Amino acid sequence: MKRVALYLRVSTDEQTIENQRRELQAVADRHSWNVVAALTDEGISGAKGRDKRPGFDLLCRGVTRKEFDMVAAWSVDRLGRSLQDLVAFLAELHAKGIGLYLHQQGLDTSTPAGTAMFQMMGVFAQYERSIIVERVKSGIARARSQGKRLGRPRLSASQEHRIRDLLATDTGVIKTARIVGCGVSAVQRIKAEPA
Repeated sequence: MKRVALYLRVSTDEQTIENQRRELQAVADRHSWNVVAALTDEGISGAKGRDKRPGFDLLCRGVTRKEFDMVAAWSVDRLGRSLQDLVAFLAELHAKGIGLYLHQQGLDTSTPAGTAMFQMMGVFAQYERSIIVERVKSGIARARSQGKRLGRPRLSASQEHRIRDLLATDTGVIKTARIVGCGVSAVQRIKAEPA
């Protein structure tokens, strides 16, 4: 019986991994796979590296130790957005003799056709990510050219003065932010600035 690790990831806190878990468990049941691990990253972008995705890091460690015969994920973009990272992950799987199943693509990399398809999907995932990044940059540039201010509004001079006064009396950063009615990061910024 194949030992399978499920990898489940969603990009935002508003999304849930439960649909992915249910579908992949159903596939495992149909194939008589033994699900030995379900590793998750919730609210973490696929563009983040392994060091910022604890579930993916545990998955990679399990692959290194050959704890699984197969890794099953909902889709290629759940694994990552960088072609280089995807290809490196696939190479690591193949070096250990571990297969990869991608549900949305119906892909099984234990076949040569599956391996080629995986690499092509990685190219498209990276392309899609590049398009999103370019759209965001373009939108920011357009907003700036129209004179729009981006980011949080600056604090008034009286708010900054009040923050400095509170900090001078050893009021904590969080309490100061609550009293003034601003964000903690604004208080930290003012605390770090020379008086």
